[in-house]
Amino acid sequence: MTVKGTVFKYGDNVDTDVIIPARYLNTSDAAELALHCMEDIDASFVKRVRAGDIIVANRNFGCGSSREHAPIAIKASGVSCVIAATFARIFYRNALNIGLPILECPEAAAAIAAGDAVSVDIATGVITDITTGATFQSEPFPPFMQQLIAAGGLAPYMAAQQRTVD
Repeated sequence: MTVKGTVFKYGDNVDTDVIIPARYLNTSDAAELALHCMEDIDASFVKRVRAGDIIVANRNFGCGSSREHAPIAIKASGVSCVIAATFARIFYRNALNIGLPILECPEAAAAIAAGDAVSVDIATGVITDITTGATFQSEPFPPFMQQLIAAGGLAPYMAAQQRTVD
């Protein structure tokens, strides 16, 4: 699976409160959450983001509370992948649970700029900055994790697994 999009670039310690502000946590509707994604750090994000776009950030992306709303808002906004130097552990797990591909690659996070066109091969972990021609290698997901992401997250993956057993 390959994703391609334009980059939105952020710095260190992007926490879940700026990904989806707490004042919007009275809903679990993904489309409603997407309307407010990143608004406290980048008010124009929801107006500019397009399906397939990619978020690139530095260290500790997704720190803060353990709410699953943050990766849900990102995915529902149309973002196809998040690349960061490092992720907060709970955000990392929540993102995979909902089928949002996230790749740790400090070199890519440092080199890729806002507005660059980027392609990511989820199967191999190869990140290509189409704008500059630079390529980076992140750790690829094992096959079962690729299947989980392709299924749309843990719940749909487990439901499909159950159907094959029945």
